[in-house]
Amino acid sequence: MAKFELKLPKMGESVAEATITNWLKKVGDSIQADEAVLEIATDKVDSEVPSEVSGVLSEILFNVDDVVKVGQTIAYIDIEGGVVVDAGSSAKEESIAATIEKNIEAVKETVTTPVVTDFSVSDKFFSPLVKNIAREEGVSVDELESISGSGKDGRVTKDDILKFVESRKSKGESATPETNISIPQSSPAPKAQSSAPVSLNGGDEIVEMDRMRKLISKYMVESVQTSAHVQSFIEVDVTNIVKWRDKVKNAFEKREGEKLTFTPIFMEAVAKALKDFPGMNISVDGENIIKRKNINLGMAAALPNGNLIVPVIKNADQLNLVGMAKAVNDLGNRAKAGKLKPDDTQGGTYTVTNVGTFGSVFGTPIINQPQVGILALGAIRKVPAVIETPEGDFIGIRQKMFLSHSYDHRVVDGALGGSFVKRVAEYLEAFDSNRDY
Repeated sequence: MAKFELKLPKMGESVAEATITNWLKKVGDSIQADEAVLEIATDKVDSEVPSEVSGVLSEILFNVDDVVKVGQTIAYIDIEGGVVVDAGSSAKEESIAATIEKNIEAVKETVTTPVVTDFSVSDKFFSPLVKNIAREEGVSVDELESISGSGKDGRVTKDDILKFVESRKSKGESATPETNISIPQSSPAPKAQSSAPVSLNGGDEIVEMDRMRKLISKYMVESVQTSAHVQSFIEVDVTNIVKWRDKVKNAFEKREGEKLTFTPIFMEAVAKALKDFPGMNISVDGENIIKRKNINLGMAAALPNGNLIVPVIKNADQLNLVGMAKAVNDLGNRAKAGKLKPDDTQGGTYTVTNVGTFGSVFGTPIINQPQVGILALGAIRKVPAVIETPEGDFIGIRQKMFLSHSYDHRVVDGALGGSFVKRVAEYLEAFDSNRDY
């Protein structure tokens, strides 16, 4: 009987680790090739890890809520054969021996160290490497949370904590483990104090936020605290677009096998406007501005549980309307089915959200960090409007909608923010109703 090492697969650009959320199989269970063995979660996407082989699950190396790095072995599967199957190492015995020795040393440290800092009580995410350095250097939870991270989404990196430790030593501060704040493993994480006490009645139900809702809550608060949000609004006449879509949507679906919604038409206009105003296609990293080469449009989409996620259309400016429609439908359908991959949500440079889907006329969306702008599409409505003609003005029924542009006033002033959304409106109002698709 040979053993196969089930490793955490590469999940896309910039995704280095994931949290195990659920084991779908237990030790002793039979597994078929391509059958899901466990569920994992990155910052934004939940996904399954399938087995590459058929066999029996013989050993599980990590528990639920453990953070695992890409490429790490997470389980062993017994398969038929006489040799050991090793997907990533030519010296399996040495690797296992080293792991066992490391685990023994970790147990010894746990037994001999009277006080252990429990970083799980923090609401912030810290990599296992950062937490190990913090423990070794006697950095407390409060101290670790005070470090300003230079990594993605403000994460504390190895260099950040090493600089902090060096700075603390130079100031002569104590770094002994006895100064750590020790909170028992069973203690609940400290929660931020509400601005007002919440009263409960007998019929009230308390429901804990799921993992995704906690992440969304965290990101939204951090975005508001990071960016100086301002908004610009503009009303757009989309009568020509509505008429054109009504005329071609059946033929479009018959020829392309895809439904033609309004979203790809709007995305096309946004991508054009971003090429005209590259100052909106940027990100902020501390006091640095990163000018993005590619135009990658995020589109807010609903998940099966009602939460929202932002899959990304890569190089949106290079797609024609057919390509944009296929990308929008593919990402939207996979979001609803919970089948998005981690790479589908990475690399966005600007975001569009359609609040009109829920009947909203306009909204004030929160910026998707570290981007500097987000556009909300309002509901399309029939309204009376003044129509100017060479023969004079008259009142007519037109299809109109509002565009709501939220942007980061730290780096985008009103002239740029307003001009950008105006350009989007101009592209939509100048839509050629005789164009092909």
